[in-house]
Amino acid sequence: IESPRMTLQLAPDNFQHIVRVMNTNVDGKRKVAFAFRMIKGIGVRYSHLCIKKAGVDLHRRAGTLTPEEIEKISDVIGDPLKYKIPAWFLNRQRDPKTGKTEHLTSNTVDIKLREDLERMKKIRAHRGVRHMLGLRVRGQHT
Repeated sequence: IESPRMTLQLAPDNFQHIVRVMNTNVDGKRKVAFAFRMIKGIGVRYSHLCIKKAGVDLHRRAGTLTPEEIEKISDVIGDPLKYKIPAWFLNRQRDPKTGKTEHLTSNTVDIKLREDLERMKKIRAHRGVRHMLGLRVRGQHT
């Protein structure tokens, strides 16, 4: 006689353990808001806000998202001003070159940081000189 098994089914048939979003591998076992934190430039609060704006349930796991939902969240992250996310929430306000306010993610964060440091070195700003010499920049005692 076979006894009924008590199993907890967590992963449906279409569950993905690793989800590829914005050139980053995201852990599918985590909840959506915390999984999207793995993308550079996205924190907890910004992740929550983008997922709410995309209309996706915050309590779902990232591996259960459909490609359409992932595309919608990526669109919100990519163009937050279109979805009425306030400018003060974004990580790049009034860019020195373009003057635009935008939110940087993944490798563009590193690229813009490198550009900013090069600009400071070129104009011989105090911070740029300290960066050039490899000294502490933010007022620490040396």
